[in-house]
Amino acid sequence: MTSADLDLAELGQQLRVDAVRATSSAHSGHATSSMSAADLMAVLLARHLSYDFDWPEHPGNDRLILSKGHASPLLYAAYRAAGVVSEEELMSFRTLGSRLEGHPTPRLPWVDVATGSLGQGLPIGVGVALAGERLGESESRVWVLCGDSELAEGSVWEAFEHAGYERLASLTAILDINRLGQRGPTRHEWDLDAYARRIRAFDWHTVEVDGHDPAAVDAAYAEAKRVTDRPTAILARTRKGRGVKAVEDLEGHHGKPVPDEAEAVAELGGVRDLRVEVARPAATTVPRPPGGPRIELPAYTVGDRVATRDAYGEALAALGSARPEVVALDGEVGDSTRAEFFAKRHPDRYFECYIAEQELVAASVGMAVRGWLPFASTFAAFFTRAHDFLRMAAVSGVGLCLAGSHAGVAIGEDGPSQMGLEDLAMFRALYGATVLYPCDANQTAQLVAELVGESGLRYLRTSRGADPVLYGPDERFPIGGSKLLRSSQDDRLTVVAAGVTVHEALRAADELAEEGVPVRVIDLYSVRPVDAAGLREAAEATGCLLTVEDHRHAGGLGDAVLEAFSDGRPVPRLLRLAVDSMPGSATPEQQLRAAGINAGAIATAARQYLAGYGG
Repeated sequence: MTSADLDLAELGQQLRVDAVRATSSAHSGHATSSMSAADLMAVLLARHLSYDFDWPEHPGNDRLILSKGHASPLLYAAYRAAGVVSEEELMSFRTLGSRLEGHPTPRLPWVDVATGSLGQGLPIGVGVALAGERLGESESRVWVLCGDSELAEGSVWEAFEHAGYERLASLTAILDINRLGQRGPTRHEWDLDAYARRIRAFDWHTVEVDGHDPAAVDAAYAEAKRVTDRPTAILARTRKGRGVKAVEDLEGHHGKPVPDEAEAVAELGGVRDLRVEVARPAATTVPRPPGGPRIELPAYTVGDRVATRDAYGEALAALGSARPEVVALDGEVGDSTRAEFFAKRHPDRYFECYIAEQELVAASVGMAVRGWLPFASTFAAFFTRAHDFLRMAAVSGVGLCLAGSHAGVAIGEDGPSQMGLEDLAMFRALYGATVLYPCDANQTAQLVAELVGESGLRYLRTSRGADPVLYGPDERFPIGGSKLLRSSQDDRLTVVAAGVTVHEALRAADELAEEGVPVRVIDLYSVRPVDAAGLREAAEATGCLLTVEDHRHAGGLGDAVLEAFSDGRPVPRLLRLAVDSMPGSATPEQQLRAAGINAGAIATAARQYLAGYGG
């Protein structure tokens, strides 16, 4: 049966039946949330989506993002109708080893991003549309199916603002307004105009429609495709649990199978086996080949004082010249993060997200979906606002590079609201993340280049102040490595530092050397993965590791070092200096001293240890 001849109402019923059967087979899952949006999905699949299921990476494919990820049974039912998920696989929903998880993930090749944490689909869709429209890749469309409950999330309104400002005409938000949330009615229930007024205020075109009238939905999608100067939101009035009297528009059924599967399937007209011939995209450009000319990284003279944030910006700009797939995004602090260096050299690949860190990360995820390599920059402290987006990016397995500047108390007078003191812990906790903390300009530049070859989430922590360049421009810094800066056969303990505390550790080592106390100094620039072998060697040689970090105790450098000894072998004596007070405003030098992480504090801790244990 062709899409033109297909009875859209019948297809909608099939999707409902399959959602009922899948959730009942699993004894869990969101049947009613899937049933409300079944007609919306049916019309999209049969009449408007352009997608080659045999070639998910086709650059001309439309993108479908199920922001209301709990309605995954609906998505899987649509895949069955498209002929890419079998009856047997549909019935494996939510079982061990199945690709059909409770909320969709890219384990399925047609799912671009993991969803389920509400309020993320539309912000990511903005990034996908931005890449498609601003970078000249494709004329494909981006369809995002949202639930009404998630419209209470602030991230959704960041997305509405961003998309409206950028006038992303390829983006259509399909809003399933079914009135009921998890524990009861939503804020605006079926007041479509309440939603429409707010969305229109962000320069969107809006269409209000009966979400169970396939002809009206078809016309609404067609209208959205005709709008060429702004994004479109289709507000569809639907009924949760549509078609089954035992659950339709009734509270208390969220996240549950229907009470009686056989009765519900019969009421919906029985099992069907309709197949949809989804339109394939027209021929378009092939994906961009990665790579380019050799990267000409900036080089700095040993002894000069250069801030690592400056080196990051200059290295990023150089990387952009060599790698055409690199894009940069910033949260209106590009003059501080130094991402502005990239903006000046590559303005066509630079995206200003303003003070909206959730949208900053989400847009980066969307661009990664399109095959770009995003570098997103803001203050280290402000990435905490977007932690859930980073968490879900890790679930999605997308490749993102993130740079957090103004880390630690060393930023000085701005005070604690601007100090990133939890960022290492946050990024280290994310699945598969790489976490780097350079101490000088040449190291920073080299690590920016190293990030390109990694996968998943990659975080680089930079500092505000200028510190001496320690390494020559030809020094290499493999991820997972460390650098031994001071060592001798007579070392009595090892100081492990990263970033600004490396310079403090070296000053402390010089002070102790004058007293006849040799100590080893390790620059642990790779915080994850950590150089376990190097740390074990130092522990065996000196018997004690003293970690010092411009970060909170929990989850930072000290914990990273401790994990190197979590395989059952003997743990060395471990001393830890970190920020455990609440800073105020002071100069960087005063901050480091007050936090107990400056050279004097390191030397004192070493002396106390040696006095107590005799070295």
